[in-house]
Amino acid sequence: MNAFEIVGGKPLKGEIIPQGAKNEALQILSAVLLTEEKMTISNIPDIKDVNKLIDLLASLGVKVTQLNKDTYEFEAKDINIDYFTSDEFKQKGGSLRGSIMIVGPLLARFGKAAIPKPGGDKIGRRRLDTHFLGFEKLGAKFVYDTENNFFNVDATALQGAYILLDEASVTGTANVVMAAVLAKGTTTLYNAACEPYLQQLCKMLNRMGAKISGIGSNLLTIEGVERLGGTTHRMLPDMIEIGSFIGLAAITGSEITIKDVCYKELGIIPSVFQRLGIKMELRGDDIFIPAQASYEIDTFIDGSILTISDAPWPGFTPDLLSIVLVTAIQAKGNVLIHQKMFESRLFFVDKLIDMGAQIILCDPHRATVIGLNKQTKLRGIPMSSPDIRAGVSLLIAALSAQGKSTIYNIEQIERGYQDIEKRLKALGADIKRVEAQPLGH
Repeated sequence: MNAFEIVGGKPLKGEIIPQGAKNEALQILSAVLLTEEKMTISNIPDIKDVNKLIDLLASLGVKVTQLNKDTYEFEAKDINIDYFTSDEFKQKGGSLRGSIMIVGPLLARFGKAAIPKPGGDKIGRRRLDTHFLGFEKLGAKFVYDTENNFFNVDATALQGAYILLDEASVTGTANVVMAAVLAKGTTTLYNAACEPYLQQLCKMLNRMGAKISGIGSNLLTIEGVERLGGTTHRMLPDMIEIGSFIGLAAITGSEITIKDVCYKELGIIPSVFQRLGIKMELRGDDIFIPAQASYEIDTFIDGSILTISDAPWPGFTPDLLSIVLVTAIQAKGNVLIHQKMFESRLFFVDKLIDMGAQIILCDPHRATVIGLNKQTKLRGIPMSSPDIRAGVSLLIAALSAQGKSTIYNIEQIERGYQDIEKRLKALGADIKRVEAQPLGH
């Protein structure tokens, strides 16, 4: 077991480059299965979830060549379809929630696939129905093998259809789009997710020869084509990292420049942090955050307490709510954080309360933060990270706290953030990796 030991309370300074987007990577890498031609993908984050998917692709028979730290070439010419029924696939596929993303491309190209029940974060129920209902509308047939916990899928004749998704799921939309690009006829996908990552996927598929229109809206029209060719693609920077670094700069009173952020793809993320009172300026495509002694939370126009809640894009991403919550701890004023989409994402606030934060957990979905306005510092404590985003929120809290914090279960953080301690050290953070016994709980 590894842990991070952090001595907080010091301002940081410098530049930080966000990694490639994790959530985009899982879609884009799965799409290499749609063609037998070469695909070159760059700005791939070096993190566990992504590396596991690359390893899974290689096991399926994809020829994987690493060209440099963040660039790979993929050639999915000789795919071993029988690999699906192997125990190795069950173990590899089952340990990675992103493994669901290979189903759409495999159904499209080979007419069959199998998938073990996926794993991933403990943030409440995450249904996969959207994926399966979409595939069924295209003509796929599912048999759930209860004995082995496998879904076996037959899709020998996928046919375009009108599909109204039951929720605007990003991975669900991506998966159905990848299945539909090679289906016969036209697919109309309504209530589609329209995140920048999904737009990236659709633009890449079009460069490969797909015919997708309506990109960026919630109504996608996909005309099926016979085959797709190879292309090159560069991932966007990870917007969750960018938001995390904005929050980190504010709560630690640091002057930080976040490099190459692809600002126009960030949607309302910068303005939500600005409503917390955080000053920032755009310099070219970099976000510069000056050191601020204090920052004051906005109120609604009538003076009532500000509410920040998550919503499907172009609303505020649920992945950044825990970061906003932590950042608000040292703001002046109060804010209600409303986590609508997942039911256990706020359960890490008990650790923040132990550190001295003034937070009222109203129910599993809502927490009120009463800002300390930097009058009282948080205190360092030992704690454990329940999921990726909470882990980074606790890390940010620890960097702002007085004294030493130890964060256990950092594997959760490393599933989503590459070289995080090296990059924080470069800003002047006092953080080190230690071997540790896990906490009693």
